[in-house]
Amino acid sequence: QLVESGGGLVQPGGSLRLACVARGFILDYYAVGWFRQAPGKEREGVSCISSKLGVTNYTDSVKGRFTISRDDAKNTVYLQMSNLKPADTAVYYCAAERDRIRSCSFYKPDYDYWGQGTQVTVSS
Repeated sequence: QLVESGGGLVQPGGSLRLACVARGFILDYYAVGWFRQAPGKEREGVSCISSKLGVTNYTDSVKGRFTISRDDAKNTVYLQMSNLKPADTAVYYCAAERDRIRSCSFYKPDYDYWGQGTQVTVSS
């Protein structure tokens, strides 16, 4: 099971840190991706981090603003989001893919576990 937290309402230019905690399995063996889905749009990949090596990937629209990191001792992956824009408003989901070490991707069928999502709203 994956559980997301840290969402909320923030003004444009503000920051939030999302957390994804794994329960019942060891997250160290998994690559983790953050995805988001805005109303009426498809779920899209935002950022991901591989297992072990911690190779990261970001979609172009968040590069330089979002940072993904993992704390395997806490079985948790974080998404630090800064300089948030109204276009970042969405439900954010984390997902885990087993044994993806040298890279990570936004190909949703590869992911084994999904969380329930946390709402992020960027508005003044």
